[in-house]
Amino acid sequence: RLCRKAIKESRRMEKEIKEGKRRMRSKKRTGKRRRVSASFTVEMSVLMPMILFLIMGCILAAFYYHDKSILSGAAYETAVVGSTKMREKNGIKEEELEALLKERIRGKCILMTEVKTSVDISKKEIRIKASVSHGKMRIEVVKAAAVTEPEKQIRKKRRMGG
Repeated sequence: RLCRKAIKESRRMEKEIKEGKRRMRSKKRTGKRRRVSASFTVEMSVLMPMILFLIMGCILAAFYYHDKSILSGAAYETAVVGSTKMREKNGIKEEELEALLKERIRGKCILMTEVKTSVDISKKEIRIKASVSHGKMRIEVVKAAAVTEPEKQIRKKRRMGG
């Protein structure tokens, strides 16, 4: 019943508006209201570029730290893989580690594009130096992993204990 009454009332109001008997409700603006509105517009025209600049800066910072995290993780993983492969007979070459690092980074960085790597292999440690850049922004990461030989230490302990 309430729904039918509401429908009838809305139809009656529409009919009155069409016939011109009733005006749609509108708020009259006073001079004071216009001044407040104009000052608000001026203030917003000054504030909006600053707000947008801050938002874009936050987005850019998030992209920067994302790329730094990807680069740091990939460099450390590559150093660990290199230290593990060094225990094998043939060892591992610098070119292989550079290719592995570039493969781990490819397609994951959002902002930075140019990748430069260098690998230093010694008997005790693998050191990976990776840098990416975009314009004047640059991220450089150095990660290292010790070349360990746990088999020798385990055999040594077994000989001493047994």
